[in-house]
Amino acid sequence: MKERLLPLTSTKSENGRWDLVQINHLVKYFPVRGGLLQRVVGWVKAVDDVSFTIREGETVGLVGESGCGKTTVGRTILRLIEPTSGSVVFEGVEVFKLRGRELKEMRRKMQIIFQDPYASLDPRLPIGESIAEGLKIHGVGDPKDRYDRVIEMLRKVGLEEYHARRYPHEFSGGQRQRIGIARALALLPMFIVADEPVSALDVSIQSQVLNILRNLQREFSLTYLFIAHNLSVVEHISDRVAVMYLGKMVEMADRNELFRNPLHPYTQALMSAIPVPDPNLKRERIILQGDVPSPLNPPHGCRFHPRCPVAFDHCAIQEPPFIEASPNHWVACWRIM
Repeated sequence: MKERLLPLTSTKSENGRWDLVQINHLVKYFPVRGGLLQRVVGWVKAVDDVSFTIREGETVGLVGESGCGKTTVGRTILRLIEPTSGSVVFEGVEVFKLRGRELKEMRRKMQIIFQDPYASLDPRLPIGESIAEGLKIHGVGDPKDRYDRVIEMLRKVGLEEYHARRYPHEFSGGQRQRIGIARALALLPMFIVADEPVSALDVSIQSQVLNILRNLQREFSLTYLFIAHNLSVVEHISDRVAVMYLGKMVEMADRNELFRNPLHPYTQALMSAIPVPDPNLKRERIILQGDVPSPLNPPHGCRFHPRCPVAFDHCAIQEPPFIEASPNHWVACWRIM
């Protein structure tokens, strides 16, 4: 077993895919202000030393409870939120060091699908103009070229040309999410952060949107970071799965390996909550005790130890390293050492 160490240059994985995105020791703290002068009185440790890679053409699922830092990771990678420390390397380029025109060019290659498509669309603009906005900002083509690109993207997600003249309030939730996908795709990016893109949709609509994402991935050679809390959805779409708890990465492995052999007690508890589609079979539930600690004052040692059913004294003293317990299966747990 060896401790995780990520290089700052593109490397080739065992299956021949390049590491398109490398996240190294990513940290994001949010200040808490109080008092008459609004001084900083504490820090919310939303993301605390997270490292992993995303290979070209694959989908990495990022899961965990609400408030664990999943969305903050995705937005910080894209620099929608500025990091506290750490680095993100995209195609061998350090993203956090880019400024001005270089950063603008990088943003063409990295896009996001938001969880709430209605909140991310301008209600005063027809959706065709919303989709074309990024094309205008980056100076892509003339008005006719941009219009043709918008219609092409709408058709890729199952909508028609006449939809471009309609406003966001005229669409259903599933249609608005398709519009969000079309907008993210308009600049022909290489990497897309999908921030819980199906969590607010009906199950039947979820499957349609997931199938659209997979078809687009094959057609445009896209790479996804798929953020979700629904493990069944993550199992369906992901190649590898990473599990977060209270700002920390606790486990990461290939999808089949993680669902077949979860090693971390937190991952095991999550897996036990997945419904079994057979009334004659029952999965033994692992019920975690207590509430999730506050990221404002996380526990010492392993952050999961106050709720862990197999914790022992050392878990409360020292934080476990993120180690490779078996080939391509990483975990942070003293029980695995």
